[in-house]
Amino acid sequence: MLNKSNDDPRSNIYEEQRPWGRFRRFTLNQFSTVKLITVNPGQVLSLQFHNYRDELWVVLTSGLRITVGEKTWQPKPYEEIFIPRKTHHRVEGMGLHPSYWFEISLGKFDEEDIVRLDDNYGRK
Repeated sequence: MLNKSNDDPRSNIYEEQRPWGRFRRFTLNQFSTVKLITVNPGQVLSLQFHNYRDELWVVLTSGLRITVGEKTWQPKPYEEIFIPRKTHHRVEGMGLHPSYWFEISLGKFDEEDIVRLDDNYGRK
């Protein structure tokens, strides 16, 4: 994960060891939206950013290529990716099967808060 500042919502992530393993709590009594996102092989989400929310992604499967800002890579399952508001980002399905990740949005969530910079499907 990246270095965290006091304004970084990741500073609230809590981890606790238990006899059976551990857990990570990403939000606690906090305004957030959680989505499970699927991208099909060969498909690509728009290059986009948001003005009113940060996003924390937890990659669940392989087969994704992710761009955040100037960095592009293929994350491993369970990798956590933080995307501060106004940061350009995109996801591509690179595998032979659908790929999945959890998106935890922190801040004001509205599907209209998607500013598309490039979109293969003609959306604005």
